[in-house]
Amino acid sequence: MQIEKLRGKELDQLFTAILSLKDLEECYRFFDDLCTINEIQSLSQRLEVARLLREGSTYHKIEEETGASTATISRVKRCLNYGNDTYEMVLDRTQE
Repeated sequence: MQIEKLRGKELDQLFTAILSLKDLEECYRFFDDLCTINEIQSLSQRLEVARLLREGSTYHKIEEETGASTATISRVKRCLNYGNDTYEMVLDRTQE
């Protein structure tokens, strides 16, 4: 599993920091300090691609709606099909 390759003190610190955020405003402020605008947009784009793929949208429609490359769409699709099921988990939780 690829997750094991990621594990480490610094990443634990990052994830613990993210889990400590109390609301949407704190998330905006933290990620604004932590990431560039392009990095934040890239992360949010991947989640939107996952949502659209799950709804059955075509690559063409996803490209038009999100501006994502076919490489990004393919990577997200691969994660949806063979990943850790976290896109599904998060999308289910946030759409309730």
